[in-house]
Amino acid sequence: MNSNTDPAVIIYKSNALIEASYRLSVAEQRIMLACISQVRRDAPITDDVLYSVRAQQIAEMSGTSPKQAYQELREAALRLKRREVRLTREPNGQGTKRKIMITGWVQTIFYIEDEGRVELRFTKDMLPYLPELTEQFTCYELTDVAKMKSAHAIRLYELLMQWVSTGERVVAVSELRSWLRLEERYPLMADMRRWVIEPAVAQINEHSSLAVAWEPRKTGRKITHLVFTFNPTTAAVSLRKPAVKRKAGRLLDAEIAKQARPGES
Repeated sequence: MNSNTDPAVIIYKSNALIEASYRLSVAEQRIMLACISQVRRDAPITDDVLYSVRAQQIAEMSGTSPKQAYQELREAALRLKRREVRLTREPNGQGTKRKIMITGWVQTIFYIEDEGRVELRFTKDMLPYLPELTEQFTCYELTDVAKMKSAHAIRLYELLMQWVSTGERVVAVSELRSWLRLEERYPLMADMRRWVIEPAVAQINEHSSLAVAWEPRKTGRKITHLVFTFNPTTAAVSLRKPAVKRKAGRLLDAEIAKQARPGES
């Protein structure tokens, strides 16, 4: 990983992984993304490879102090081995799994204290959901999320980037709660709005190249869905295409297909 957060550093993730159910802290997300960005797409990947990231790199990419980055790296490394992820779809869009797969992110992780460095191996089950993808994947620039201070913001940004070519995504509140592993936290919509949605949208608008707005949608008297509208704030971003125009307020499947990047459906 480049230590200066070169815009060319790209994250590739299966859509199934983006919509998986898991919870990682911001520090844990930064470690994972820094290592994912190192996985080569022009060669087969195995679970033998060790990926490395230093606290100094984390400090530079996130804009935090080296001292804070060292502390966060150490604590995050100790937690990552115990973190689980629940997946319900195949990595390349071959359909829905008949059962939930619960696996870990990493099989082995080392913290080299004298160097302020982490080395890790991804689990074998995770590899198909990373850069060795042919379809149903999303990619984005690491710099768009590197300075975010909200783990929910990183997750929401990825969910919106899946639909960046359309400029709109409607998300069921129940699905979002599952993806973010909110469980029993923020049972009231007012609390979820205050502590999850609004801070995440603010972080995306501040740090990424997306301009996001959102509104609730009710079924009867209950808020059941969130409608996000968004567009890139910079024109010359080669990974993204402008939002397509909707006819009669609807986006047709054919229009979505025309906007898909290679490998997407």
